[in-house]
Amino acid sequence: MSAKRKIEVFSAGCPACEDTIALVNRVACPSCEVNVLDMNDPEVAGRARGLGIRSVPAVAVDGELADCCAGRGPEESTLRAAGLGKS
Repeated sequence: MSAKRKIEVFSAGCPACEDTIALVNRVACPSCEVNVLDMNDPEVAGRARGLGIRSVPAVAVDGELADCCAGRGPEESTLRAAGLGKS
């Protein structure tokens, strides 16, 4: 028997998060243990920061942020380049 694969879905309860939860549950195999984590919980938010999560929804598989979820979120340099902070 295969070892269980730990799947964590970091969610804020938004429609995009709900769609991701449905996708993960649809794709998950019998050896996948899916847990939906609420980003409104400070402990969950701390874990998310530790994984490098910068926006939700995000998915981690066996403690590693999935490639599809890495590198997203606002960055100061990008926002400034778009004109934020300029008079």
